Amino acid sequence: MSLNNAPAVVTGAGRGIGRTIAIELAKAGHPVALQSRTVEQLNETKALIEAAGGQAVCVPGDVTDAAASETLIEKCTEAFGIPKIAVAGAGQAISAPLKRTSVEQLRQLFEVNTVSAFHLIKSSSERMIKAGEGGRIVVVASTAATRGMSYTAAYSASKHAVLGLVRSAAHELAPKKITVNALCPGWVDTPMFDYTLKNISEKTGCSLEEARAKIEKNIPLGRVLETEEVAATLMYMVSDAAGKMTGQAVVIDGGESL
Repeated sequence: MSLNNAPAVVTGAGRGIGRTIAIELAKAGHPVALQSRTVEQLNETKALIEAAGGQAVCVPGDVTDAAASETLIEKCTEAFGIPKIAVAGAGQAISAPLKRTSVEQLRQLFEVNTVSAFHLIKSSSERMIKAGEGGRIVVVASTAATRGMSYTAAYSASKHAVLGLVRSAAHELAPKKITVNALCPGWVDTPMFDYTLKNISEKTGCSLEEARAKIEKNIPLGRVLETEEVAATLMYMVSDAAGKMTGQAVVIDGGESL
C-alpha cells in the first residue's frame, strides 16, 4: 500500500499540534480535511496550507459528537477521496490536585481526549475497510498515557484510556491493513502550554520565564518541543516505511520520561 498523496483528515486542526500536523501533511502532498469547533482558526490553518501550495477543506464540528466525525469523513471523500490517513489531534488538559478535581472535569476530559478519538477511529476505519486499501490512524496522546503524574489524575486517566483504545483497535484492524498508533509528546510549545505556564505562575508567584525554566530543568535535552518536531514524528508514522508499526505508543519528550 502506498500513501503517496493519500487524502487525510485531522481533528484539532485549528491550532497547536493539530494545525502543524495538517500543514506538514499538506506540504507532503496529502489533501487534508480539517476539523475543530472554531471556524476562524480552521480558516487560518486552511490559508496557511494553501499558501504552502497544499489543498484543504474546513469541516467545523464538535469532535465529541459522532455525527461530526462522520461528516468529516464524508466531506473529505467528496472533496479528495476516501481518507487513508486519519489523525485525532484534538485534546484538552486540566491540572489540579486530586482532591480538587471534580467528576465533571473527569468526564469533560474523557469526552474531548478519549471519546473524540473513538469516534474518529471508528468512522475512518469503517470507510478504509470499505475501500479495501488499508490506512493509517494516529491519535495524538501524551506521555501522560504511559505514566502517572501528580496533579493530572483526570488528564492521565483519559490519556491512558486512549492508549488502551489504540492498542485494541490496532489488534482488530491489523487484518485490514490499517495501523493504529499513539503519538505521545511531552511538553510542547503550544497555546495549551502557555496556559500551563500561566497557571503555574499564578499559583506559585513566579514569572512565566521562571515557570518555563522549572519545566525545562526536568527535560534531559533541555527544552520543550516545537510542534514541528512532533509533526515530523507523525509524518514517519503515516509513511510507507511505518507499515509494520501498529499498536505503539511513540514517545517524543526530550528524555523527560526516562
